[in-house]
Amino acid sequence: MEKIHILDLSFLNTEDAIASFLVESDQGPILIETGPESTYTTLEKRVAALGYQIEDIKHVLLTHIHFDHAGAAWRLAALGAKIYVHPVGKPHLESPEKLWNSAKQIYGDDMERLWGEMAPIPEIQVIPVQHDKELHIGNTRFKALHTPGHAIHHIAWKLGNIIFTGDVAGVKINGGPVVPPCPPPDIHIEAWRTSLAILKAEQPEALYLTHFGVIHDVYRHLDNLSYILNDWASWIKPYFESNTAQKEVIPQFMAYTKSQLKKEGCTEDLIQVYEYANPSWMSVAGLFRYWKLKSQGRI
Repeated sequence: MEKIHILDLSFLNTEDAIASFLVESDQGPILIETGPESTYTTLEKRVAALGYQIEDIKHVLLTHIHFDHAGAAWRLAALGAKIYVHPVGKPHLESPEKLWNSAKQIYGDDMERLWGEMAPIPEIQVIPVQHDKELHIGNTRFKALHTPGHAIHHIAWKLGNIIFTGDVAGVKINGGPVVPPCPPPDIHIEAWRTSLAILKAEQPEALYLTHFGVIHDVYRHLDNLSYILNDWASWIKPYFESNTAQKEVIPQFMAYTKSQLKKEGCTEDLIQVYEYANPSWMSVAGLFRYWKLKSQGRI
């Protein structure tokens, strides 16, 4: 089995918020997730601490194209790396303007502080990977599992008996509970449940979460995620049905999720890391959009 290293990218100068994973192979280091461009310097340092240079990475596997997972992909591509991604994500890496402008409407002047910069990647370097396809990089074999629910362009990557899950297996930090990241625009509860079933069917011994670390109690973890995903969606539904403004719901939802974390023994500091990794206000927008599309019969 290939050796796997967890690289803490120290997002917003904190620990355990965003990870990349370096896999040692006969073709050199393979990177799973790049993190945002704002943490690229930290990524370089973490790679160097393992005895490699960032230029040694010629293969980068992305779970999806959100900035916290793929924002620095263009920097690796500029050094010659191939970037492997869901087919739906491919055009957005080649022409990221729409993705960037959409996010800027949400984050405004905070974009560069949080995410850094983004630049196009040449088409020839962006490799789309289909569901169930085996990707061979030398003797290292990854299986691509298309796993929508959090994002339509989501891939979980299976390596041997472990799976790099991106966001589809949720956020669980430093002993806290698992929670679902539900930002707009792609949240789809039914698709997410199906994706959790796909993960279970692979019978993995461990899950590697971008937010954050290794999960060994796989089935309990996934069941807990399914429960809290349903809980959050059900909590939001009456506010959507009563046409309550999202800006009024956000502080109430943040208080609700904070109370859940506190009941699980999370400290104020740990709750802040959860907010960095999975801002609760974004889940309000994502779940409102889910219920809107569902009410219109569009999902």
